[in-house]
Amino acid sequence: MLSSNSIVGVGTGSTTNCFIDLLAEIKHTFDAAVSSSDASTHRLRNLGIPVLDLNAAPSVDVYVDGADELNDAKQLIKGGGAALTREKIVASAAERFICIADASKRVTRLGGYPLPVEIIPMARSVVARQLVGLGGRPEWREGVVTDNGNWILDVHDLHIEQPEAMESSINNLPGVVCNGLFALAPADCVLLATPDEIIEIE
Repeated sequence: MLSSNSIVGVGTGSTTNCFIDLLAEIKHTFDAAVSSSDASTHRLRNLGIPVLDLNAAPSVDVYVDGADELNDAKQLIKGGGAALTREKIVASAAERFICIADASKRVTRLGGYPLPVEIIPMARSVVARQLVGLGGRPEWREGVVTDNGNWILDVHDLHIEQPEAMESSINNLPGVVCNGLFALAPADCVLLATPDEIIEIE
């Protein structure tokens, strides 16, 4: 339940845009938002919702974001919108992380969706070779620069049997800023939309 001093963390992407539009209808019930991307910040402010820098927020009560893929352990692949690093930071700061997604995003094993990896530009080739060594097929998302000024490699064909270990292994590669596996700190709750109902995974 939101209160007049609540701060809402807001993610990035098409599903989150729908949430932002609905959030505008109840903007009088909370204090401000913290955003995970420049695009979401722009949308929030255009709808009259105050946006705080995370450093200025005393706390974040709840973070709401979508997912490109998720499993029943509430572990996610995110980063289709290239905001994965900031998304992971804001999610980590929130007391509760709620993922909202279409039921089609639910899978038994993560990795069907290419795993986004944010990298320092000079390390593109070095990181790509190491990702091949982990069994993946990295592709540079040409023309995309993150809000942090970095590049994205999308890693296809990864067999992610142990998401926590894979997340750590990739993050430990020199030149990697962050990867789109949310496994070490999964969502606290997932709300899946079907044509007939909302399925809640707690």
